[in-house]
Amino acid sequence: MAAHGPARRSAGTASSAAQAADQPDGQPAGQPDADPADPGRAVAKPKKRTAAAKRRRAAAAPVDAGSADLPRAAAGTADPASARRRHAAAASPDAESADPADPSRAAAEATDSVPADPAPDEPAPAPATAAPREGRPGHSAATPWDVARNVARRVAGRKEEGARVVALDRALGQTLAGALVALTDLPSFDSSAMDGWAVAGPGPWRLLTDRGHRGILAGQVGDVRLGDGEAVRIATGAPVPPGATAVLRFEHGVVRPHEELYADRHLTQGQDVRPRGQECREGDELLPAGVVVTPAVIGLAAAGGYDEVPVVPRPRVEVLVLGDELLREGLPHDGRIRDALGPMLGPWLGALGAEVVATRRLGDDASALRAALEASDADLVLTTGGTAAGPVDHVRPTLRRLGAEPLVDGVAVRPGHPMLLARLAPGRHLVGLPGNPLAAVAGLLTLAEPLLRTLAGRPARRTCRAPLTEDVPGHATSTRLVPVVRTPDGYARPLRFHGPAMLRGLAAADALAVVPPGGLGPDREAELLALPWEGDR
Repeated sequence: MAAHGPARRSAGTASSAAQAADQPDGQPAGQPDADPADPGRAVAKPKKRTAAAKRRRAAAAPVDAGSADLPRAAAGTADPASARRRHAAAASPDAESADPADPSRAAAEATDSVPADPAPDEPAPAPATAAPREGRPGHSAATPWDVARNVARRVAGRKEEGARVVALDRALGQTLAGALVALTDLPSFDSSAMDGWAVAGPGPWRLLTDRGHRGILAGQVGDVRLGDGEAVRIATGAPVPPGATAVLRFEHGVVRPHEELYADRHLTQGQDVRPRGQECREGDELLPAGVVVTPAVIGLAAAGGYDEVPVVPRPRVEVLVLGDELLREGLPHDGRIRDALGPMLGPWLGALGAEVVATRRLGDDASALRAALEASDADLVLTTGGTAAGPVDHVRPTLRRLGAEPLVDGVAVRPGHPMLLARLAPGRHLVGLPGNPLAAVAGLLTLAEPLLRTLAGRPARRTCRAPLTEDVPGHATSTRLVPVVRTPDGYARPLRFHGPAMLRGLAAADALAVVPPGGLGPDREAELLALPWEGDR
């Protein structure tokens, strides 16, 4: 699949990068943004920009505290050049970055969580109790992508319940709550590493068949004791008898008349004997706490005598699929589409160490959504869709009515910018994913994965970087997440079909490249987010 040299930079990958790159995440791919770009804004007179700022201030005036949008999680830092940057961004061909009211520009300039004085033509940050401002939800406080991930990682905290002990056959994918300590020496006795003969001293050797000894098999404890110049047949894994100095491999020995054994090569002391404690001694730490239990970990624990191990309880996740337009089976028809997220999220969350307690399909019913959130006791609730500003997008209004604490309200990332993170109650959170599939995956990687890794006791992923095979255009102010595949020569090749509603590129990918605002050129290194089934590379 991989190409080399100039061939790596061929068409058919992300060179057509503008293709669906910045489509609004709440709409089907190919549809125009509800707020199309107006290049005329770039040459508008200052008085028009001032009027626009007044309109934004008016929209921020209190109207009804009960319907206030989720407040900012990170405030933008204003500086004397901010107006020039906003003016330049208005000339961008990207429909969303051309919106002069798009506050992701302010969030992209954030340096810390302390609000700065607003620029003269910008509205002041709304306090947590302020009423909503007009505009698309998720854009009133777009948090920088890396800041949003850190927020999700920090707010999760560890689950209060302690470790639980599970049988080895139920431990796969969970995280060790304590160190795995050797319960005995491994091996616990001197054993043969090969089929052959256990021999004592230099050869030739006299076989003990005249005493009726036919050999020592694995799992047997014999009464054989070898004297100098004696030998006995032995199988791999069998205990080496007292007095033996080495094991002669079957293919290296010759038995001559009168049961005499000769070696066809030199034999060294201890050859092909696995000494007791070669792998570990009793009390040694085999693995530290925080290691994810893999099949190899299960095997090591079993070899060391464990029947069960202590693990961090799996975080419990409930998935709420929203949208009347979604079909559970069959072909799309009559304006309705198949639900791709419902079937995908369960296995994805399982790979992150979570336990999916339920996947419920609620349609576009605000009352059903509220009832589901009130009834849920999951550590994390994931919703799909309903995070934009349409007439049936009920997630944010429902969270306001429930008094949820907003933590991240929109992220400066494409796709996926309408995503959100809120605290439903102490120790319980909600991540709202956009309805478009690739945008939802961006929400998983940005907010859900860091939160779940903390809850599951897993360490943060190691940072992985790779140079790109070709140019990847960037958004003016937002991070982009682009599906890529690793090449044999260590490059990351961007894939086509990376629009917010597309999964074709993701299905062929082994990672998503993090493309900062402004983009990356060929041979520039990008941070890579490995997909959970690709491991922590």
